[in-house]
Amino acid sequence: MRARNLVAAFAAATLLLAACGDDTTTDEATTEDTTATSEDTTATSEGTEATTEDTEAAAGGDCVVGVSWNNYQEERWAKWDEPALKAAIEAGGGSYISNDAKSSAETQASNMENLTAQGANVLVVLAQDGVAVKPAVAAAIDAGVPVIAYDRLIEDENALYITFDNVEVGRLEAQAVFDLVPEGKYIIIKGNAADANSDFLRDGYEDVIGDAVASGAIEIIGETYTDNWDPAIAQTQTEQFLTAANNDVQAVLSENDGMAGGVVAALEAQGLAGEVPVSGQDGDQAALNRVALGTQTVSVWKDARELGTAAGEAAVQLCADPDVTKVAGTAPFTTPGGVDVTSILLTPIPITQDNLDVVLDAGWIDDATLCQGVEAGTVAACG
Repeated sequence: MRARNLVAAFAAATLLLAACGDDTTTDEATTEDTTATSEDTTATSEGTEATTEDTEAAAGGDCVVGVSWNNYQEERWAKWDEPALKAAIEAGGGSYISNDAKSSAETQASNMENLTAQGANVLVVLAQDGVAVKPAVAAAIDAGVPVIAYDRLIEDENALYITFDNVEVGRLEAQAVFDLVPEGKYIIIKGNAADANSDFLRDGYEDVIGDAVASGAIEIIGETYTDNWDPAIAQTQTEQFLTAANNDVQAVLSENDGMAGGVVAALEAQGLAGEVPVSGQDGDQAALNRVALGTQTVSVWKDARELGTAAGEAAVQLCADPDVTKVAGTAPFTTPGGVDVTSILLTPIPITQDNLDVVLDAGWIDDATLCQGVEAGTVAACG
């Protein structure tokens, strides 16, 4: 009876989401991506299809944790987050199932319904659109399935929000650049407008550079959101800002490493790479190599293994008791919309040329990858 009610609730939420969704979503995407089959929508650590073991676990009624990825193709989810999530869930006696929304908010709502139909007792949701996903989240919670908002905010007072302190990430990014360029012309490349993290990071920037902007020491000559945190779009936007400023730019605050790659490509084309400080976050391997090369100033490292472990352990606890306030290590958090949620906020680490040994010692990256193309003797971590 509970399963039937849950499917009905999700169906209503999905219809509501489709009614108020973006008209640009193609019929092809919704037809292809919302067809919930174990082959097409369930991502395992290999990112392709559900295993027989996962399906049997779901049918068995054990602690089954369903994970809805927004876009599994991004490097970090498959490489770092998912293995840590799976390991923590399985260590707690649970089972893992998942699927991929392929950057579609409508597909994500349908995918959440599919996960619960497979027997998920808890949902972990990496939101494509934190607002659009709210009806599906509310439907799950109303049906007795706890929801963890993974890394990206969902403003529902009954969801558990697990992430790194993203305002602090913004502060750390901006501080590393501001220490080098306390005055001059800045470009700010923000992430997806539908992701609350974009604004959290921008708030962190403001804490560091706000006074200098107010005094006129810093002039922001270009600032924009970037659809889906897309590096190619970030590159184009940076090119446009550079052209408008006749290359008179002293710093670029880019909110993540993928976009920083696009920013650096735009700077390289103008002979400015390594001269204009650039920020980023995530500890992507290509970004850490750019830090070693000197073309990116900082990558704020959020050890995704720590995040995945925290979410996996919390999910197992929620299987036993769906009250999110009873999960170990939680604290209250007030969202930008004034919603009081329960959260776990982890601590990020800024990585610059001075402390690249931190990611090496942690096994996050190997010497060959970090130091590719780096002239011997120029960076301590590269010998």
